[in-house]
Amino acid sequence: MTKPSLPDLLHAAVTAVGGTERPGQVAMAEAVAEAVGGAASDDSQQGSGEAKRSQSHLLVQAGTGTGKSLGYLVPALAHGERVVVATATLALQRQLVERDLPRTVEALHPQLRRRPEFAMLKGRSNYLCLHRLREGVPQEEEEGLFDPFEAATPTSKLGKDLLRLRDWADETETGDRDALTPGVSDRAWGQVSVSSRECLGASKCAYGAECFAEAARERAKLADVVVTNHALLAIDAIEGAPILPQHEVLIIDEAHELVSRVTGVATGELTPGQVNRAVRRAAKLVNEKAADQLQTASETFERLMELALPGRLEEIPEELGYCLMALRDAARTVITALGSTRDKSVQDEDAVRKQALASVESVHAVAERIANGSEYDVVWYERHDRFGASLRVAPLSVSGLLREKLFDDRSVVLTSATLKLGGDFNGVGASLGLAPEGTEGEDAPPWKGLDVGSPFDYSKQGILYVAKHLAQPGREGNRQDMLDELAELVEAAGGRTLGLFSSMRGAQAAAEELRGRLDVPVLLQGEDTLGELIRAFSEDARTCLFGTLSLWQGVDVPGPSCQLVVMDRVPFPRPDDPLMSARQKAVEEAGGNGFMAVAATHAALLMAQGAGRLVRATGDRGVVAVLDPRVERARYGSFLRKTMPDFWYTTDRNQVRRSLAAIDAAAKQADS
Repeated sequence: MTKPSLPDLLHAAVTAVGGTERPGQVAMAEAVAEAVGGAASDDSQQGSGEAKRSQSHLLVQAGTGTGKSLGYLVPALAHGERVVVATATLALQRQLVERDLPRTVEALHPQLRRRPEFAMLKGRSNYLCLHRLREGVPQEEEEGLFDPFEAATPTSKLGKDLLRLRDWADETETGDRDALTPGVSDRAWGQVSVSSRECLGASKCAYGAECFAEAARERAKLADVVVTNHALLAIDAIEGAPILPQHEVLIIDEAHELVSRVTGVATGELTPGQVNRAVRRAAKLVNEKAADQLQTASETFERLMELALPGRLEEIPEELGYCLMALRDAARTVITALGSTRDKSVQDEDAVRKQALASVESVHAVAERIANGSEYDVVWYERHDRFGASLRVAPLSVSGLLREKLFDDRSVVLTSATLKLGGDFNGVGASLGLAPEGTEGEDAPPWKGLDVGSPFDYSKQGILYVAKHLAQPGREGNRQDMLDELAELVEAAGGRTLGLFSSMRGAQAAAEELRGRLDVPVLLQGEDTLGELIRAFSEDARTCLFGTLSLWQGVDVPGPSCQLVVMDRVPFPRPDDPLMSARQKAVEEAGGNGFMAVAATHAALLMAQGAGRLVRATGDRGVVAVLDPRVERARYGSFLRKTMPDFWYTTDRNQVRRSLAAIDAAAKQADS
């Protein structure tokens, strides 16, 4: 049988989803096919292990509108071996499984002569647990064992959520939390789900044969394409217990998020509440001596945490070190005791024991990690107004972990709209554990970077304006000149503004100022759900939406509702951020430029993502305004500008006001 050509396959897939083929998409598909070993048909799978050794990895930057999902799905499906696609956001996971994959599989079937199977796989706590649902949640001793469905009043929010979950359990096929609409609170979901540590295991559980999480794993084992998330990919790599099925190709979408997601999974935390919970859960299941030992260590830890001041611990204070060793040893004693005692008076003993074991093991693991100390870990205290103090530990870098676990035995394609920082891929490559592009050596996985551009003509569709006349923002204080500038820009634009702020306090101050000065609606993140805010923003062109981090990356509003994107300042990490400052210091001690490698890179990624909110379709026009003169004046300013889309650049405030007024007038005319 003649092998179908990649252009023919791509054409069929693009036609099926009602899209238009674009040169960047074709270039991307060809590069992905080369990286995964070509658009192979089934009979070419022989000797794939030999082929893999000569394969390289690919970093591909594909701008908004390229159609990157099909750019990697078509060559991956054509390759014929199992592919895992990991992405950061729920929205893209859903788009892949509910829209792109079904249509693409059908479109390619006549030429491939097969219908590749696909499945979604998430962490266990994302699936409804039938044991929890039907047997109730094991509760701590003083609360007694109770059925949350009986205890929650039917008229309360929790009660209504739980009753709805019970009804949903009878009709859902997947048990996937994200298939439940509308959703329920985390508290309600916690009553009907378990972590992997708390799970009894299919063989021991009365509901193992019906388990939704086990069914999802079985579907993944049979699928040709498994869609998962960065967090599960990280757990699979770090914990060494394989969750994902064996696969030959790994595609990481939204790859600019990967390092922070892996860091999150590799971060440990100890709080007094968490330790107390472990004590309560274990107390009834172990001998009095073991329980007292853990209780004493817990009380000492709680006393120390009351005095904890936020900040990095470059060395573990002696008293904290002794306390952590006591916690570690007491937790180990309890874990041993939990394995050897049985108490038939405890209702649903296996579930109670498993929950207690999970809690104590978590305390043991973090206490041991911090007590042992490692030059590769950063330890710090955090204090939260609502939850009190916590002790945290995170890896100084995840690059070594990623190099070892990610690129070893499979082809990896990483893609995003923002992977080139300051003009090349080496900054992102280094964060992933890759040597500079073109480096050869046993410990340097070969890779190449490719920028396939964007179908948008950024220089004609957008303006990048830097307000160089403003005062440089300081750490504290009211930036009245910035607020005046913001008000003038929003007024010229007739609303239509997405305001991206580096802090919630900044967003609140700006919203308050503009609500008092201008006759345009101003929405503020936190005043409603993000989905509702974005919907309201997109439906009324005069509306402004102000907020922080999730808006820098999560807003897709093409058309006249978003014609001005404002960034209040360069979003550097906070100088007192323990992990970022430790990473910066480590780069400097190794002879590098810590500020550029860590702080400027962090800011550049966010600014590139933020600027990408402006042009989402070929007809979009507008301005990205950065109200921070450092982007023009500082030495690193050119690095930040190179990372953003290639908009027409100006520092002329009058020119920008005229442009915004013209765009506003054109939009109003089009509306009328």
